[in-house]
Amino acid sequence: MQKFFTIIGGMGTMATESYLHLLNQRTPAHADQEYLNYILVNHATVPDRTAYILDHSQPNPLPSLLEDIHQQSQLGPAFFTLPCNTAHYFYDDLQAATDVPLLHMPRETVKEILRKYPNAKRIGITGTQGTITDKVYEHEVLAAGLTPVLPTDEIEAETMDLIYDNIKEKDHVDPVLYHRILKQMIDEQGADIVILGCTELSLAQEREPETELPIVDSQSILVDRTLELALKMREA
Repeated sequence: MQKFFTIIGGMGTMATESYLHLLNQRTPAHADQEYLNYILVNHATVPDRTAYILDHSQPNPLPSLLEDIHQQSQLGPAFFTLPCNTAHYFYDDLQAATDVPLLHMPRETVKEILRKYPNAKRIGITGTQGTITDKVYEHEVLAAGLTPVLPTDEIEAETMDLIYDNIKEKDHVDPVLYHRILKQMIDEQGADIVILGCTELSLAQEREPETELPIVDSQSILVDRTLELALKMREA
């Protein structure tokens, strides 16, 4: 297969499925041959990213992710995507292991905010406790000259409940809980806009969309960047 890219997915599988669904849905195709060429690595057994970030005695996801990068690099993809925000904790190590470009989902998300929402200054960040702890979004927001707005301990506990107890464990989105988290970030924390900084939250947005509050969906942005690069590659 020529002119393809590789998706390092499976973290979690249903969130990766949501990313693929959006990608295929947005591809301007009217025949089988007009869809994109890609390889999906659904590496479901990668150890939990948040568990390791919070406690380094837990299994380390990096060796599994490096294995995927090394294996896939030998096939010659044009670029990699990593549809898991928390896994970007390992971004520098993964990019250093290959000459193939790896899209940086948090960075692309903040770039999108600067482009589309120039008046937004206080940027709410939601995600796993691992993403909040490793500050991957916080660093990108600060680098853009914006103010990061973090969840309280109570909001983060609700977010982890939604991500792990609802979506990962039961494949269920609690719409009341999901919408309450976002509303609290706007009303109580004073965010101008809220980043959905976990692909399970993106899955929640797909299934139970919030249409009233100002949000930026990191997975949706990664889909758009993936599509842009893939179409440009195909036309080259």
